[in-house]
Amino acid sequence: MTDDTRDFDLARLLAERGGERYDLHTRYLNHQLPRMLRTIGFDKVYERAEGAYFWDADGQDYLDMLAGFGVMGLGRHHPVVRKALHDVLDASLADLTRFDCQPLPGLLAEKLLSYAPHLDRVFFGNSGTEAVETALKFARYATGRPRILYCAHAFHGLTVGSLSVNGEGGFRDGFAPLLPDTAVELGDLGALERELRRGDVAGFVVEPIQGKGVLEPPAGYLRAAQELLRRHKALLIADEVQTGMGRTGAFFAYQHESGLEPDLVCVAKALSGGYVPVGATLGKDWIFKKVYSSMDRVLVHSASFGANAQAMAAGLAVLAVMEDEQIVANARQTGDLLRTRLAGLVEKYELLQEVRGRGLMIGIEFGRPKSLGLRSRWTMLQAARKGLFAQMVVVPLLQRHRVLTQVSGDRLEVIKLIPPLIIGEREVDRFVEAFTAVMDDAHGGGGLMWDFGRTLVKQAVAGR
Repeated sequence: MTDDTRDFDLARLLAERGGERYDLHTRYLNHQLPRMLRTIGFDKVYERAEGAYFWDADGQDYLDMLAGFGVMGLGRHHPVVRKALHDVLDASLADLTRFDCQPLPGLLAEKLLSYAPHLDRVFFGNSGTEAVETALKFARYATGRPRILYCAHAFHGLTVGSLSVNGEGGFRDGFAPLLPDTAVELGDLGALERELRRGDVAGFVVEPIQGKGVLEPPAGYLRAAQELLRRHKALLIADEVQTGMGRTGAFFAYQHESGLEPDLVCVAKALSGGYVPVGATLGKDWIFKKVYSSMDRVLVHSASFGANAQAMAAGLAVLAVMEDEQIVANARQTGDLLRTRLAGLVEKYELLQEVRGRGLMIGIEFGRPKSLGLRSRWTMLQAARKGLFAQMVVVPLLQRHRVLTQVSGDRLEVIKLIPPLIIGEREVDRFVEAFTAVMDDAHGGGGLMWDFGRTLVKQAVAGR
């Protein structure tokens, strides 16, 4: 090492170059992201984060009602997860030798399966889309059939296999040819049965609550679907990447419906603790034994970084915190409180159509107002691009009230709330007060909010 060689100093690097963050992203990464953030005024500079809050350079706090698209189930930088990662690094384990069996993957698999006692084995990958890809491959091989059914408007990931069962056309456009899978409407048992009768269906992949729009199937639909699938010797795949890990007030969202026992369950996001990417596919013993049928097939499905020690330690720490701090119960109770308070506003605001969801997965849907003045403004937005009103709500929530939320999907007039599962009454109060203020402004006959709406209309028209 020469005299002028310096050790890597992350703190110094961030201090020297952190201010270039948006320019660096524009130059070397997805150049449309900083452009979009600047357009809607989301180009904030957050300096640190803890729990359900961010802080900017001026020390102002921001309430996070997005949780990194659901990754931050325990909020940011939970001390138990942080300590587990320090501990596993300090242990200097012989990780990823590829030719041994380390204890942490087995321990995490054992713990995960305790929450789904009808399942037997786990495959660990690195993300939600990998968990879905694993389920698709396993279902095809185990059944000997090629086709997967999925729901219109579903979201299961963006790699080619999971994209083939993605019900949102905007994500699929331009990436054909995809796998020959088939969409059915959520809740339409007749359509499901018609496809199953063709005899080539390996499985049906479904979100127990769709993330795009926060849409639940009709009561009893999933159980009836399971019966149809079993009759036709096809598998039920539950995509719990976003709905799992306590998000809906049960450990897995499918557990809200009695008698439901999916053959494969996909898990990711919150299992990571927000630190180390991890995905998991839980499944029945016979499925795994079909895929891994001999020593020749021992590596027929694997992942280079799957089951690494840091990810496994994070997952074990997350599950320990969930039990010790009763995270699932808190998600259920706090979610009920937030949803009830928001639902109470539906009668007050004519632009507010419905509040729905379970636990801390809540959809706020807006709709066409009755009064002439509001209706003309609403029509103006809809003519330009559906979904602009929801974006009009999201922007002042952040800019004026320092609350981060998201529109639930492209061209949807729905805001989705998926905050960290640790929030309580204080955060509920803050969000409801901010949302009420924004709704008051929207119904007040003008002002900054509708001025911003006109800006959005111009951008939407210009972008056509």
